[in-house]
Amino acid sequence: MIRPPRRLPTLLSRSIAALVLAGVSTLAAAQERVLNLYSARHYQTDEALYANFTKKTGVRINRIEAGDEALLERLRNEGRNSPADVILLVDAARLWKAQIEGLFQPIRSQVLESRIPAHLRAPMGDKGSEWFSFSTRARIIVYNKATIRPEQVQTYEDLAKPALKGQVCTRSGTHPYMLSLIGAVSEHLGEAAAEQWARGVVGNFARSPRGGDTDQIKAVASGECGVALTNTYYLVRMMRSTKPEDREIVSRIGVVTPNQSTWGTHVNVSGGAVARNAPHPDVARQFLEYLASDDAQIYLADGNNEWPVVPSVRVRNEALDALGKFRTDTLPIGSIGRSQITAAKIIDRAGWK
Repeated sequence: MIRPPRRLPTLLSRSIAALVLAGVSTLAAAQERVLNLYSARHYQTDEALYANFTKKTGVRINRIEAGDEALLERLRNEGRNSPADVILLVDAARLWKAQIEGLFQPIRSQVLESRIPAHLRAPMGDKGSEWFSFSTRARIIVYNKATIRPEQVQTYEDLAKPALKGQVCTRSGTHPYMLSLIGAVSEHLGEAAAEQWARGVVGNFARSPRGGDTDQIKAVASGECGVALTNTYYLVRMMRSTKPEDREIVSRIGVVTPNQSTWGTHVNVSGGAVARNAPHPDVARQFLEYLASDDAQIYLADGNNEWPVVPSVRVRNEALDALGKFRTDTLPIGSIGRSQITAAKIIDRAGWK
């Protein structure tokens, strides 16, 4: 009689065990909570921000970082198959653009609605909000202390006055930072008056618009320009620098937070939303709520020298504190987004290239 090999049961047992282990692994993977994050932020403090969320919730974060436009293009190309759960962008104009393209979905959250001021959300009626601001920065005026008196530049409107002929420097009018400001001006003054203002600013240019905000600050310090516009975090970054050349630049310029007697200084935001086709919408909402927590607000703001949006949160940043307390524009951030179309028409007609 021929007997079967004795090791057959052993092989069979091993096969069964392998199948069981594979099943357990598949189940564990299915139960693992993950968040797919598309972020235009790229600051060192963000590592602690995400690690803290994972520690608190057990949710693992898969992160893709790129510029705002690159992320939006990726979302468009991925369509319904996009794995993105949460989108973080760093400008109101870009957030609005993504909103009108249908790349976000509205959510309701008592946490977000109670902690984030109403003018820093993009509401969708009874559906909730499509996106939320999580940090702010101000668009201020810097001036050369040797050639310009601060009383000459107390408002954005002053930049169009004949006294500043040949003194004004800005970045391109088509940049989202400028579109947001010009849009806000049009909301306050009306389209016709805003266009007249824009023509006055263009008439006062010291040179054609070029470079970023840091370039404008340097141009003012060198005397190439008398005044310029910049976001606060570019200036604060130089104020906190240990480089002698940066300290020298800061020593030559003065700072004005414009329109304190009228509508307040214009602010822009970094914000986030749940992606339209988010595979994990509940976890996405949980992450946005975490971004409104005290700990996360400090990480978000300090990472880029900005201010938290939650009024009760304070960040220890001596350079920011040196700018002092000032009145900020409370124009609804959603209306600033909608005004981008008007702003684009204004800069085209005014020749603010």
